[in-house]
Amino acid sequence: MSQQGTRAFYQITDTIKDQLLADHNCKTVTFGNISDIDLSKQTIFPLSHIMINNVTFAQNTVSFNVSVLSMDVVDQSKDEVVDIFNGNNNLQDVLNTQLAVQNRLVLEMKRGDLYSGNYQIEGDPSCEPFVDRFENLVGGWTCTFDVLTNNDISTCD
Repeated sequence: MSQQGTRAFYQITDTIKDQLLADHNCKTVTFGNISDIDLSKQTIFPLSHIMINNVTFAQNTVSFNVSVLSMDVVDQSKDEVVDIFNGNNNLQDVLNTQLAVQNRLVLEMKRGDLYSGNYQIEGDPSCEPFVDRFENLVGGWTCTFDVLTNNDISTCD
């Protein structure tokens, strides 16, 4: 049995994690169920979180459907709201920087070093903004995409 076939899951998640941590707008990368993260700790932000939604096997490829959430704490000013478009928080700044994290990850996987490393995004990823209240208010983006890699597990012993 080939190493690629037995390690594809680890290689894809580690590759995405390493790329995210190389971004200056990402301090922490987590994996798994988002509810397991202690999001009350402001020291972990900006944070990206990796989830594998499902995997599809084809004859020659394995397709991993991946969601990456990139988020940061939204700071709320106690000052009176003067600008109703911008409000009295940094939500637009958070959305801007975290979308850039997603964009750099996607570009690396579409045409950078990650693409040539046999991890290829199929189709065009989509990003959806979110604002959620956990112990604090966070905002960011969820980017969902399919990553293709070779399926080189042999059926022979």
